[in-house]
Parts: sequence; C-alpha cells; structure tokens
Amino acid sequence: MELKSQVALVTGAGSGIGKATALKLAGEGARVGVLGRTKSEIDRTSGEIGKAGGEALALEADVSDASGMRAAIDRLAETFGRLDIVVANAGINGVWAPIDDLTPEEFDRTIAVNLRGTYLTFHAAVPHLKKQGGSIVVVSSINGNRTFNTPGATAYVATKAAQVAIVQQLALELGRHRIRVNAVCPGAIETNIDENTTVRKEKDTAVPVRFPKGDIPITGGRAGTSEDVADVILFLVSDRSRHVTGTPVFVDGGQGLLR
Repeated sequence: MELKSQVALVTGAGSGIGKATALKLAGEGARVGVLGRTKSEIDRTSGEIGKAGGEALALEADVSDASGMRAAIDRLAETFGRLDIVVANAGINGVWAPIDDLTPEEFDRTIAVNLRGTYLTFHAAVPHLKKQGGSIVVVSSINGNRTFNTPGATAYVATKAAQVAIVQQLALELGRHRIRVNAVCPGAIETNIDENTTVRKEKDTAVPVRFPKGDIPITGGRAGTSEDVADVILFLVSDRSRHVTGTPVFVDGGQGLLR
C-alpha cells in the first residue's frame, strides 16, 4: 500500500492507460478521482476500484473545458480533503492528414484536448498540490519526441512535443513547492485510442521504409500493454522517484530507437 492516505487524479481514466493507471494507484492505497468524458466508462472504472476494496470518485468532465475541469478537481479535493498525485493522460490521436488537407478545425480540436487539456489539468490541480507537494505525470508519446514517422500526424506530434516541454518548464517552476513533474512517452500500446483517429490520404505523406523484423526489440514486435505504462507511472508518483523531476521516460521497448 505504497500510496496509502494519498489522493490521485487520473484523466482519461475510462479506458486504456488511464484506466490501468487508476486501478494501479488504487491498488496501492490511493483514493482516486476517475475523470473522463464518458460517464459509463468512468463509472465502470470506479466500480472496479470499489469492488477491489478501494475508493474512487467518478468525475465527468471534458479536459478542454476550463470551468468543468476546475469544478471536477475542486470536488475531488473537497471530497477526500487533499490532492497529491495527478496523471494527465487524456488525449486523442485526432485527424492525421496532409498539412494542406488538415482543416483548421481538425487541428484546433487535437490541440484543445491534448495541449489545452494538459494546461487546464495543471492550472486547476496545482493550487491543491502546493499545499503539501506532490507528483504530476503527463502521458506524452514517442511521437513528436523520438519518432516522426506517423503520416499526417502534424497536430498530434506538436501536442506531444509540447507536453514534454511543459513538463521540463514546470519541473523547475514547481520544484520550490515540492511538486515533481515528469512524463511517460509510450510507443505502441494496446489501447482503444485508434477509435479517436481519422486518417486521410496516408499515401500522400508516408515515406516508405523497411524496419527490421520485430520493430519492438524487447518483445519481438508485440505492442506493449497499458499495464506496462501504469507500472512506470506508479514509480514516478511514488516516493521511490523522489529525486526525479523534469524527465521523460520512454516506455516503448526500444521501438523509437529503430526509427
């Protein structure tokens, strides 16, 4: 029970990495705010935590909405009396298309969820964390930081690179308040994020390359799991990483090193 008496917020906690992380933190004793846009999904995650003997609070909110995020995070802190851990995981792939085909509205939507959503999570949560210190982990990606080979993913890679820049900037700004800020950068992970992806004219932007057979070396090409990422997040929010801040951790089985 490494996180007993601590309170955590996980955004995008209805599925994938967010759900795995919420369950992992609850299993270590944290009381968890399970935040997401889809009520049925966050209720399911909260229910699983409860059945396992943990405590969870379902928080229905869109991370791109300022008033909704502030209300949800304030409610979490008021319900459990504090906030110690924040995992900014919510995100979409959005539309992947040639730059002259990608519409301003499509670009703005990806920026709104992935980047504005990250900012709003910090903006609303940091006042609570300043009271006693804590840890923030942002779920970024190898895309935009180690690899740039996803056809048409201009908006997506821009948000993922910016997230790491935010982490490094705020690690210094928030250090005096005993708040650590880190990022995880997953590679190929088995999640349902592809449901939030629209791909157009892929052949117009793809650059043909041939990778070695099994381009995730540590698994022989098999994608990682959400639990693989959740385990690293657990380390980063726990006292085991007490001297780690401003650091992106690549959870990709070596995938990004081949590209």
